[in-house]
Amino acid sequence: MSEKLWGGRFAKSTDEMINEFQASIAFDKRMYREDILGSLAHAKMLAACGIITAEDSEAIAEGLKEILAQIDAGQFDFDLDLEDIHMNIEKRLTDKIGEAGGRLHTARSRNDQVALDTHLYVRREVAAVHELLVELQTAIVETAEKYREVIMPGYTHLQRAQPILFAHHLLAYFAMLVRDFARFQGVYERADIMPLGAGALAGTTFHIDREMVARELNFGSLYHNSLDAVSDRDYIMEFLAAASILMVHLSRLSEETILWCSREFSFVELDDAHCTGSSMMPQKKNPDVSELVRGKTGRVIGHLMAMLTTVKGLPLAYNKDLQEDKEGLFDTIDTVKFSLAVYARIIRGMKVREENMRRAVTEDFSGATDLADYLVKKGMPFREAHAVAGRAVHDCLGKNIWLKDMSLADFQALSPLFAEDVYEAISPETCVKNRNSLGGTSFTQVAEQLKTAKELIKAEENIVNEESAKQV
Repeated sequence: MSEKLWGGRFAKSTDEMINEFQASIAFDKRMYREDILGSLAHAKMLAACGIITAEDSEAIAEGLKEILAQIDAGQFDFDLDLEDIHMNIEKRLTDKIGEAGGRLHTARSRNDQVALDTHLYVRREVAAVHELLVELQTAIVETAEKYREVIMPGYTHLQRAQPILFAHHLLAYFAMLVRDFARFQGVYERADIMPLGAGALAGTTFHIDREMVARELNFGSLYHNSLDAVSDRDYIMEFLAAASILMVHLSRLSEETILWCSREFSFVELDDAHCTGSSMMPQKKNPDVSELVRGKTGRVIGHLMAMLTTVKGLPLAYNKDLQEDKEGLFDTIDTVKFSLAVYARIIRGMKVREENMRRAVTEDFSGATDLADYLVKKGMPFREAHAVAGRAVHDCLGKNIWLKDMSLADFQALSPLFAEDVYEAISPETCVKNRNSLGGTSFTQVAEQLKTAKELIKAEENIVNEESAKQV
């Protein structure tokens, strides 16, 4: 006869290899708090509905709180034979309080229990990710303000294109993170649905009060189809998708950070505390953290692909395959939280080499577009002006000089429209100042972007506070 809590139908004990293969306690134990909170709400509801006695409910609550304290203190030994966090806690509860503990599982299944735990866990972790996103956004805004006058080359095809403000470049990443924040809001909304009461798949014969449990656990809504309640993993896939896009953004930031702090660019210097050295080469200062974030992006994307593949062929309702939803989710949560936290430090700690950025926009041809625009404003068609500016660049390359070094006579040989004011027109400051279209890189537009960014941060902080207030 099997000794499992579910073993009444079985004549043999589970093979030890099978036991180890199917057990999830090694990773789902991190949801112990959610499991206990869900059980506390369930027991309270069972008593309120007259399904168990008030005395049994009180004994269950007291026992669960003692178990919670033991786990918090690291004094709880998890048993692989008990498979998962649910059975480990239930067995310890029954050992503690006797028969009353055996009544806790009335009107529920591990199927809706694990769904509840995961909903609670994802909801809590989304709130934590939101808080870290705000911290990184704040670091970006602070750094953009600190260096708001610094001009750098903007790039297309990784070739110098036009002068832009360094603050403008940073605020592009801020905009990405705003979208990330909104995506995780959607994840929170889908995680904020209460599945308990669905039973194994079809509901329960007991007259329970699911709305009461939802209120106890501060859920915004509950599932209205029991099959959907136990089989839905959309919110996990959405979390992994939102996390993958976020990590792609951080990976792009990592790539630029790595380039910028290389000797070839020398646009920024990272703080010593955020870099490592070489065991062989004494001169090295390596941006290892940025490289790790870039590398871990593939790991997170892999977890999304694994989850999509796991769910794509599953019939309703619960299947053991769904146990595979957790390890990738947990690893993604850890990776995303680390990456956000560490990047806030990197951004705040970086030193911008203003003189090198300045040199990069004066000793190049990034003012060529403005040279063409100068002619257009004097009446020349753009296509003709584009060709004239291109010939100017060609002449400079032949003489090994820059546009700023051309004589007025050389300019006028290309077009009589050129005058002394051409030098001012192609200066980096003018190139930046004149790009004053909405969302552009001008000093005025970037000041507006910074103002808007601060307002968005305040709005996001309010959302974080609301989410924190809902945690149980």
